[in-house]
Amino acid sequence: MIYIKKKEEIRIIREGGRLLSAILHAIINETKPGITTGSLEDLANRLIEAAGGKPAFKNYPMGGGLVFPSSLCVSINNEVVHGSALPSRLINSGDVVDLDIGMEWPVTSELRKNFSAPKNQHSKYGGYFTDMCATIGVGKVSQGAKKLMNVTQECLQAGIQQVKPGNKINDIGRAISVIAKKHGYGVVRDLVGHGVGYFAHEAPDVCNFEIPENSTENIVLKPGMVIAIEPMINAGDWRVKVSKNGYTILTADNSLSAHFEHTVAVTEDGFEILTAI
Repeated sequence: MIYIKKKEEIRIIREGGRLLSAILHAIINETKPGITTGSLEDLANRLIEAAGGKPAFKNYPMGGGLVFPSSLCVSINNEVVHGSALPSRLINSGDVVDLDIGMEWPVTSELRKNFSAPKNQHSKYGGYFTDMCATIGVGKVSQGAKKLMNVTQECLQAGIQQVKPGNKINDIGRAISVIAKKHGYGVVRDLVGHGVGYFAHEAPDVCNFEIPENSTENIVLKPGMVIAIEPMINAGDWRVKVSKNGYTILTADNSLSAHFEHTVAVTEDGFEILTAI
């Protein structure tokens, strides 16, 4: 089911997104050679709690009885997504690091009162979800890695620019894939963006590639929809594989991968990025 959010709900998602963006940027500033993913996880948890939120990813069901172990996703080099921050790993100079974070906010009745926030009836904590990520180079990284990150960020912005009433999911996917393919990069097809707000992940799927025009998934965008657009771009082939832990996704050819994401609302005449400071 695709949920259309009310203006008052989008107002709260926007406020939560602003807080989440500040949290992610604080984590980015601390991501330096020699730091551990465990330290970044501790920082993420402290900042989310201080903001009056709850982590969206910690203990998230991954299928097959597996749950995701951390609040922060830290995917390094050939890890596309779902790299856990726990157990702790060392980050080195030259690493390409994807920092992905989600938060439910506000989760206390006091904060909801202070912000005149409607309660999300779909969550026992009553808050609304936002999701975002960025990929950064740590220390001295290769020119190839820098180009991959820049192009992936360009892909995200191109996809966002296609968000407006009347456009379809394919308009987003086409804009992303055209740029990636121009540079010889692979657009991951096994993973997609998604709706967000009432839940951490909800309908619709937001593909980063073209699907059949008559597909039931090629939905028309409508005002009030809130979606997470998140191109995952590989320096090599688009194909991926699952790590031995059962949830971390790796490039099949061991090439580098980059990933950027924003939570975006469809407005009456276009879009609004809800995870911007």
